[in-house]
Amino acid sequence: MDIRVIAVGSLKETYWRGACAEYLKRLQAYAKVEVVELADEKAPERLSEAQRQQVMRKEGERILSRIREREVVAALCIDGRAYTSEAFANWLGEVEQGGNPLVLVIGGSLGLHECVLKRAQYRLSFSAMTFPHQLCRVILLEQVYRGYRILRNQPYHK
Repeated sequence: MDIRVIAVGSLKETYWRGACAEYLKRLQAYAKVEVVELADEKAPERLSEAQRQQVMRKEGERILSRIREREVVAALCIDGRAYTSEAFANWLGEVEQGGNPLVLVIGGSLGLHECVLKRAQYRLSFSAMTFPHQLCRVILLEQVYRGYRILRNQPYHK
């Protein structure tokens, strides 16, 4: 299956880049996985709600410009559905059987604009807690890798 992770913002720290590179390498045995980094919109520390929406809209437009019509889109957001690793693996297997490429979207520090959430067929959550977006990328790649290991009945640490 073709999987593309669209992430707003770049990985600045070496340890985040290294962790992502390791999971991308491991995933080569299961799927073609690509990470697309999009620039985050510069914003002042304190934003009005209108400014916040404007930043999220601009980032959302960048995200949508990278999504093709037939792709299945899953947006990571705090109010999305939380899965166990086994349930996530089953979901991944169902998407794979559908035959269309999968796009996993990680928004910027303010979250995802409604235009992206409306395009997404799925909303996923790792936790009700907030994590740095760099860490979310690592967690996402690790869970995709774990999902494939589960689907193939291959051992993976618990």
